Amino acid sequence: QLQLVESGGGSVQAGDSLRLSCVASGRTARTFAMGWFRQAPGKEREFVATISWNIGVVTLYGDSVKGRFTISRDVAKNTVYLQMNSLKPEDTAVYYCAAGPAVTGKSKAYIDWGQGTQVTVSS
Repeated sequence: QLQLVESGGGSVQAGDSLRLSCVASGRTARTFAMGWFRQAPGKEREFVATISWNIGVVTLYGDSVKGRFTISRDVAKNTVYLQMNSLKPEDTAVYYCAAGPAVTGKSKAYIDWGQGTQVTVSS
């Protein structure tokens, strides 16, 4: 089991940028993907982005963030990042880091989850 700790959330204005970080500790050998999801009040959890972990670099993005968000990783530091640019009020949500065995946008495929970090974007 992995422990995932997110950081970097906060309150910003529309158009600003934020970078989220997620540090993993524990057994990462079985991790093949690290992803970001988000959940706004009253809404279902939404896929944001995911990246392959141990081999090559494969990324997937949710349609609502393509071209604005970039996911990256530092395997040596067991850390995945989410660079969020051109933020919009509709990006307001709790952002969760997750680890799983496949590069997919399906949240049910992910096994380990962090506690989340709040991102609030005001207009």
